[in-house]
Amino acid sequence: MDGIHDLGGMQGFGPVIREENEPVFHEDWQRIAFGLMILPQAAIRANNADEYRHSVERMLPAHYLQSHYYERVLTGATTLLVEKGLVSLEELEARAGGIFPLSSPVSEDPVVDLPAQLEARFAVGDSVRVLDIHPSGHIRAPGFCRGKVGTVIHVAPTFSFPDTSAHGGERRKEHTYHVEFESQTLWGDDGAEGDTVIVDLWDSYLESAE
Repeated sequence: MDGIHDLGGMQGFGPVIREENEPVFHEDWQRIAFGLMILPQAAIRANNADEYRHSVERMLPAHYLQSHYYERVLTGATTLLVEKGLVSLEELEARAGGIFPLSSPVSEDPVVDLPAQLEARFAVGDSVRVLDIHPSGHIRAPGFCRGKVGTVIHVAPTFSFPDTSAHGGERRKEHTYHVEFESQTLWGDDGAEGDTVIVDLWDSYLESAE
């Protein structure tokens, strides 16, 4: 989906501030939030990593931007627990003592119908174009590279195709590629000459540009 979570290439957010010797958790509640993310996937198989990622993507934009990492984790995980019927919103709000914001519902027809690519169609050195598609559901092709042409520099092993996996569809595996893009191909004159960006992309996201 085209949401506020897809921040790659956006301007105006300032530099990334790195905290020296940063702990994994700053507060105890963050440990619980992390556990709520892992438990449904590992213990009860209520969802998968792609479905979880999409639950975070569905957060309201203002809530997403105002939240730290573990608040996003908490929102995504509890949204899935409510959607799976494992806990109710009323129970969460009673425990929290107030409003407990969840992510928006999954949209209708969230997946773009892309043919399954079970064999690797591209090789190192091939020129490829990223499909300019905009599904309302989960997608792992960043918005900044869709419609752009790059070069395959590595063919990686197969991984589960996230667009269908996130929505209970066919659990198919496809090859992924490390595709290198010229910075100015992505951002025009705002890109630095000579700089490149490497993006991991599934086979179904690509077409030949030769």
